[in-house]
Amino acid sequence: MSSTEQSYNPDFDPTGFEGGLDTNKLPWIRVPTVEGMSIKPLRASSESGFYSVVVKLEAGSQFPGSVYLGGADMLVLSGSMTYTVANETTKLSPGIWGYVPANVRTAALVIHEESELLMNFYSAVAFLDESGKVSSMLTSMDIKQLANNVKLDLVPGTLAGCMQSRPDAFSGEGEPLAISKQGSSALVGAAIDGSSLEISSPHFVDTRSVPWLVIPAMPDVGLKILRVSEETGNMSVIVKHNGIADPHVHLGASDFLVLQGRIGYRAGPPEGYGPGVWFYEAPGARHDATQRLSDEDLIYTANIYGPLIFDDGPDTPVTAVLSWIEYKALAAAGGVKLVPSEASDDTTLLAWAPL
Repeated sequence: MSSTEQSYNPDFDPTGFEGGLDTNKLPWIRVPTVEGMSIKPLRASSESGFYSVVVKLEAGSQFPGSVYLGGADMLVLSGSMTYTVANETTKLSPGIWGYVPANVRTAALVIHEESELLMNFYSAVAFLDESGKVSSMLTSMDIKQLANNVKLDLVPGTLAGCMQSRPDAFSGEGEPLAISKQGSSALVGAAIDGSSLEISSPHFVDTRSVPWLVIPAMPDVGLKILRVSEETGNMSVIVKHNGIADPHVHLGASDFLVLQGRIGYRAGPPEGYGPGVWFYEAPGARHDATQRLSDEDLIYTANIYGPLIFDDGPDTPVTAVLSWIEYKALAAAGGVKLVPSEASDDTTLLAWAPL
């Protein structure tokens, strides 16, 4: 393919990586430096050091105390674990979402049941031993090497990369996520007794306690706003998508994981994609129609790394722009309190509780 053919082409309708990556068909790969930890690698950037993985932690193991050199976010998909700081213990169960700013040191997660987490590392993470010294690091290059070891292709980070033909699927035996077998209602539904879990750590949010908000122009789309960064413009949300999304272009990248229902997506099969399918939309990606293809609610995670612009189709005027400013205003209008991170110089705002 020539360099011209690989350049930005807004009219290209990709049939490659952008069509979705089914994590249920990927293997668990052991991380040799952390006992009891395996990953499904999704994407790893050599340019920024950012990487996305699904993590599995064995019962009785620990996710070590760490320093996140570039920050991280996570969603507990299954299992049970605890996080203890200053004699206060928080139980982390399905539906708990967390964000840790850059350069913050965290305590270990103690794993009580086999657990799976969706995690985005904005740069390398340094794992600490019991004395608090760095015992190992996990970088984007490590993720690429672990994927290469089993001949697993990662999702590319550019629109030009998404234009290339999809490589042959992983030839080994995949291992489905727990949510593909047991459902994901615990991730997104109301608390069992109407109350949320008691969260004593500043790093975690019970997503069930965050109300659904509706964008006035898209009444069939609900949002749980979890994070808004005034510095980077990044946003983390959970989406309930029961209509057809208006035509739009991603000025920044986005990534998604389907939790419930089936999504109809450009370059995807007619039956759509179900729980456990992960997407990465490179900056500049255009989507003229994204929709629900099942009777149940379509619910997915979304990290949005820049504004979305909406129009009425190719070559039509812009009708709306959604950036961190609009998301912050929507949270305020809907009574969702966004509070500053505990780190005094971090400008991220996290969903905490209704006003």
